[in-house]
Amino acid sequence: MGQAVLVLNAGSSSLKFNLYQGTAELLKGQVEGIGSTAMRLKAQRPSDGTRLDATLEAPAGAASATGHEAALAAVLGLIREAFEGLRISAAGHRVVHGGIGFEAPAVIDDSVTAELERLVSLAPLHQPHNLAGIRAAQKAFPDALQVACFDTAFHRNHPWVNDAFALPLSLYDEGVRRYGFHGLSYEYITQHLAETAPEAAKGRLIVAHLGNGASMCAIQDGRSIGSTMGFTALDGLPMGTRCGQLDPGVLLYLMQEKGMTAEAISDLLYKQSGLKGLSGLSQDMRELEAAGTEAARKAIDYFTFRVRREMGAMAAILDGVDTIVFTGGIGEHAVNVRRAVCAPLGWLGADLDEDANRSSARIISTPASRVTLMVVPTNEEEMIRRHTVKALGA
Repeated sequence: MGQAVLVLNAGSSSLKFNLYQGTAELLKGQVEGIGSTAMRLKAQRPSDGTRLDATLEAPAGAASATGHEAALAAVLGLIREAFEGLRISAAGHRVVHGGIGFEAPAVIDDSVTAELERLVSLAPLHQPHNLAGIRAAQKAFPDALQVACFDTAFHRNHPWVNDAFALPLSLYDEGVRRYGFHGLSYEYITQHLAETAPEAAKGRLIVAHLGNGASMCAIQDGRSIGSTMGFTALDGLPMGTRCGQLDPGVLLYLMQEKGMTAEAISDLLYKQSGLKGLSGLSQDMRELEAAGTEAARKAIDYFTFRVRREMGAMAAILDGVDTIVFTGGIGEHAVNVRRAVCAPLGWLGADLDEDANRSSARIISTPASRVTLMVVPTNEEEMIRRHTVKALGA
């Protein structure tokens, strides 16, 4: 049947995958419940919507049988059954942190893997699992090209003032600087606009990637010049379980007055904060909107306030704004969140069209609005596919 490219996004308990032949997406899905004895494989053929789901029972006592290797083995078994004769020629991996060294996607070898290992402490929620997916893929198809695609790479040419902290320069030289994340999403949106709305792509653009992970990026002439995220994926906007911007004095207080260890603080900031921590209920915006409790409303109010606040910061970086794009799970679907963010932005020249917003139209601003407000679905997997195909051709 020919050659194919497999895109992998490995998380702590899930493995998302997309299978492409050329530009055609043959299969997409994920394995959930990694680490449990009953993993679930959910897959779909985009061409006709056919579901190919299964529950995967692991042998008792075999730890490796419940990990990423087992998850990928199940995916490959499904691919062989559904597409006889198809060969995986390359795998593209989402890798959250590329540090200083990676300004573009990289073909994975031992030296690349070693550097990614060194960066685990900068993205502890993601990087170890990205690496687990890479190792599983290398073992599953050792002859395929393995390509790492970084969420930080799109931001690597920030102006220095947007990269640096006001710390001794020796720390900056060591890599203590603002990196920015969600770069694959921003890169896709930028390329998509260049093809479909070139004036917006060339102008002063703010993209709000709002989901369980959330950030914003200031983009000019297709280039990232500012981001709300910094040294790690904790900074900036509040997220599903992550705190967002925080006075570092709070960390000193937690250590000195509460006696919290670094591990306990990491768990608090990465897993117990954000929408989940504020609401005491959930990290899911849909559940918070449906709950209607005072704590849930406060969590939503805080989230939308911080988005507006950072919107102003991104506009200041750009010396104004021509287009604002909403993307990500919340950005694409949460009508009330977009309203709460956009309705007060008249001072920026933005005028929200309520009807267009309710229907999640592509353009949700009025014709008279000086700033164009848009809703554009992101596609990080397609961006990884493009990078992988390019590396394969090279």
